[in-house]
Amino acid sequence: MKALIVSDIHGSLDAARKIEKLAPSYDIIICLGDILYHGPRNDLPQSYNPKAVIPIMNSLQDRIIAVRGNCEAEVDQMVLSFPVMSTTAIVFADSFSLTLTHGHIYNEENPVPGSSVMLYGHTHIPVAHEKDGIVFFNPGSMSIPKGGFKATYGEYCDGVLSVRDLEDSSIVMSYTLQD
Repeated sequence: MKALIVSDIHGSLDAARKIEKLAPSYDIIICLGDILYHGPRNDLPQSYNPKAVIPIMNSLQDRIIAVRGNCEAEVDQMVLSFPVMSTTAIVFADSFSLTLTHGHIYNEENPVPGSSVMLYGHTHIPVAHEKDGIVFFNPGSMSIPKGGFKATYGEYCDGVLSVRDLEDSSIVMSYTLQD
């Protein structure tokens, strides 16, 4: 299985268009929250246009597995055609169980109980490492990167989690999962 992993789109039309362009190369799209709203702590992302993001994301609804970010609200669920209000989800990829969450509740300091591989967003900073026996993966942000990183997205393919540069798809960092 090959999965596109995105997080922290924050209403950026440019980010949504990139997801739309990348989507045909992937079996599923994992969305780790903060799809439409930029939140009070963030500046407006470039090309901020949540109304234009909605139809793009809805056109991919059959392939999206999403979790709720700290910026999702009931009104977001009213306009999105796929579930976005769950705090956690699990995706089975090949022989691996990937726990999905946004990162504002569960994170490296407070992992989802029973997780061996945890995918999260929220910090806008890419991560691909193991800590205390759990693999943590954060694809960074497609619209408001932080920590000196450029805009990024994630990929799961054949047991490898990779953070990729949004502009040229080069690998920024990766982690190979072990059975």
